[in-house]
Amino acid sequence: MAKKVMLTAAVTGAGDTTEKNPHVPVTPKEIAESAIESAKAGATVAHVHARDPKTGGISHDIEHYREIVDRIRESETDVIINITSGGGGDFIPSLDTPAAGGDGTDIQTPQERHEPVGELLPEMCTLDCGSTNFGNMIYMSPTDWLREQAQLVKDSGVKPELECFDTGHIRFANQLVDEGLIDGDPMYQFCLGIPWGAASDVETMSYMKSRIPENAHWSAFGIGRMQLPMVTQTALLGGNVRVGLEDNMYLKKGVLATNEQLVDQAVQQLQTNSIDIMTPQEARELYNLRQPNGGK
Repeated sequence: MAKKVMLTAAVTGAGDTTEKNPHVPVTPKEIAESAIESAKAGATVAHVHARDPKTGGISHDIEHYREIVDRIRESETDVIINITSGGGGDFIPSLDTPAAGGDGTDIQTPQERHEPVGELLPEMCTLDCGSTNFGNMIYMSPTDWLREQAQLVKDSGVKPELECFDTGHIRFANQLVDEGLIDGDPMYQFCLGIPWGAASDVETMSYMKSRIPENAHWSAFGIGRMQLPMVTQTALLGGNVRVGLEDNMYLKKGVLATNEQLVDQAVQQLQTNSIDIMTPQEARELYNLRQPNGGK
């Protein structure tokens, strides 16, 4: 197979994972260094969230994002930067005040969620295309808010990766495309196995692939123990792939992973199937992404 794939390393996420694996990067310096090491191991893209250096929890501080991005850009290692635009979307119902949400609720406006993307202008960003039950939490992203975010991303010239956690999200992502809110050939990402979204299996992935426009590009990933198995399955079906500590803590059962180890394992699996990895510049040119200096 002559196809090349884009390999993303999702290096930290925003979940409660720092106590589960000491390799999860927390500070801006650690997150940037992990992105750089992942690129050296073969990753095309580094997908980044910011964390509070003191607590390890989610951070919306633009200065944390700025330090991460500056450190990556100033390094001698080329990698596409993909910033989350998921921001504050966590709603945890409270029996006492259900309309207001309980402890742990963290909701940002569309403008606030877009701020790191609009300010720092990475090549790519994620755009979560709907609300979903996320364990016992609701990730909340109403449709009119998403339309506003999509327009902000479009105006910034950053390429959105349309995150679909369930089949209804694909329907709405398609609607954003139909309404002209997505520039160029759209990029979809199927996020599989998250409780309680789409299942992490080939049948679900194949169905989701069948529902996107003909000119669309796509990628998919599984979480936990399904992360590495889904790499090969996704690539064989024609999609780009993603690994990293945002979605999976282990290299194999009982062995905690680093980001670069997960990237290296993915590269080995792909090369075994005669699938090569795109360089960052190849991906920029293929997907018409911003250049590192901010140009097109």
